[in-house]
Amino acid sequence: MSKVLYTDFEGVDDVIGSMMDNPNLKKAIARTNMYKFWDSILPEKFKGKSKPFSMLPGGVMTIACQNPVVAQELNLNKIMLIKKFEPYAKSLKMRVVDMKFDFRKWEAVK
Repeated sequence: MSKVLYTDFEGVDDVIGSMMDNPNLKKAIARTNMYKFWDSILPEKFKGKSKPFSMLPGGVMTIACQNPVVAQELNLNKIMLIKKFEPYAKSLKMRVVDMKFDFRKWEAVK
């Protein structure tokens, strides 16, 4: 029996490099990183009661809220939240121009 040499394999670094060329994957990674900053801009009483859910076209971030009261309180503070979130979004070359707060999305992010 002859010996088979396996020399046509791609290295892990080549596979990861080609994956990172995918613009959709880059966008998803940037979005995930941006979501990690959410708790750092929230007032203490809202931490753990809301989470980023999705980004809509045009820079609109949807936030899942634990209940309608949290959604309303955050909505009243929307301008302040957008301003506090702006440096984090800019560092990832993204923008957030509006936020929508939806308590119906909470079950999906728990």
